[in-house]
Amino acid sequence: MLLHLKKNPSLRVVVITASLFLVLGLIFTLHRHFSFYSSYDQGIFNQVFWNNYHGRFFQSSLSSALSTNSVHAGEVPEVYYHRLGQHFTPALLLWWPIYALFPNPATLSVLLVTIVTAGGLVLYALARQHLEPPMAAKITVSYYAANAVIGPSLGNFHDICQIPLFVFTLLLAMEKRWWWLFWLMVPLTLAVREDAGITLFGVGVYMVLSRRFPRAGLALCVVSFGYIVALTNLIMPLFSEDISRRFMMERFGQYAEGEEASTVEILWGIVSNPFRFVVELVTPFFPTVKYLVGHWLPLAFVPAVSGPAWMIAGFPLLKLFLSQGESSLSINIRYAMSVIPGLFYGAILWWSQHQDVFKKRSFQKFWTACLCVSLFFSLVSSPNRVFYFAIPDSFQPWVYVSLPRQWQQVGTIRSFMSQIPSDASVAATTFIIPHLSGRREILRFPSLSLRNDKREVIRMDYVLADLWNLQQYQVAFKNDRERIRNIVPVIDQVTGNGEYGIVGFKDGVIFMRRGVASQPEAVRGWLAFRKQLEPVLR
Repeated sequence: MLLHLKKNPSLRVVVITASLFLVLGLIFTLHRHFSFYSSYDQGIFNQVFWNNYHGRFFQSSLSSALSTNSVHAGEVPEVYYHRLGQHFTPALLLWWPIYALFPNPATLSVLLVTIVTAGGLVLYALARQHLEPPMAAKITVSYYAANAVIGPSLGNFHDICQIPLFVFTLLLAMEKRWWWLFWLMVPLTLAVREDAGITLFGVGVYMVLSRRFPRAGLALCVVSFGYIVALTNLIMPLFSEDISRRFMMERFGQYAEGEEASTVEILWGIVSNPFRFVVELVTPFFPTVKYLVGHWLPLAFVPAVSGPAWMIAGFPLLKLFLSQGESSLSINIRYAMSVIPGLFYGAILWWSQHQDVFKKRSFQKFWTACLCVSLFFSLVSSPNRVFYFAIPDSFQPWVYVSLPRQWQQVGTIRSFMSQIPSDASVAATTFIIPHLSGRREILRFPSLSLRNDKREVIRMDYVLADLWNLQQYQVAFKNDRERIRNIVPVIDQVTGNGEYGIVGFKDGVIFMRRGVASQPEAVRGWLAFRKQLEPVLR
């Protein structure tokens, strides 16, 4: 292997770049997690994996708290709620054996970075089917420098991290005519998430329009589209009504009438109103252009002029452009990864027809400059607050948490966490949740009630809340300010009526236990800190 790397400098570049991405990615994501900056989604996925490990497949009380029954109907979250009604993600079972060996939320961070890194290695093999080693290596380096790859990799674990690996493998199998592997990757990709079929539909469209594999492409279009429709209208509603009453309405409610809509009704709403379709497609204009530029930049804007890139990536882009919410056009959030396979494969095919351009030194310098700019903006944006210790989260007003101060906070939180039995029910604030999510009964505070396996409504045994973190960020972030305003009255109520006792308070972290008396020193500490929050509460 070492001899082969010496003889192939391009492969050596790929291996070194992938290794750097893996090592640095692991360092930063694990530091983010252990310094209590991983958040709610990390907790959800860890609880799902933990429940899978104990034979309660895809159940989660944290997901239940986000369900339409809890959010809209006001029902109590349930520990036996199946998350498959929100997102259909059976592909996660592929990684279950690894989690079973290391059942810890940090394992998910390792999985995230490793899966994304592996996707880049498959991309190099795919690029070599059309390009010479130097150009294939450059495209692979572009992958590891892409904002849409770096940003979602330096955050919480997410299901879409599997898309680049699976789709690149599928495309490689197509190029090699390994149809057994191609058709194996189809169900694996569809199993990633209910909307993963959109990317596969784009691949099918390319296969048909390019006339390379029209029959297989047509079959892929039928399978992927049929799967999405059948899954979202027939199978997911068996678990819950979330897909029609919550997720479709939150993302595509502008195309629906009433309080719920199926995917078929949303599609009809889009098709039947072409004017609205065009308006939604191009608005907001500047954020849409900025999003596209962010995707094109590491590839020197080649995907913008590549027909295959538009054929494949156009469909997941269409989904993002037509949906509501700011997160759809955030290149640091997981959704951006669904666009990656089409853009990079389209760039490979474009370069296969224009390899003479690569030989021009001026263009090589331009591409390198684009890579550097992409990498620079990927890092200085501090995606998912991963570089909170180096880059302020806000300049005006100033919000900055130093490394020593945060690790002091970590020690305080862990001292209280060590007092919570592993089988106890817990309510905690967002950044503490992932570390306590390997249990059956957990909620985000200020929620305190859930329905257990006996179908009985219970109150949480323990409460652990980091109000200092919220205090630091509330000056610039409305959501943190609202959380303080929601949390403090609940603390006042449950301690005032004696339901919970304050058994610990330090550095803005409050620790409460149900059914015990408060400790005077802890109460004094809480009341003194509460006075600091008065301006926020008013």
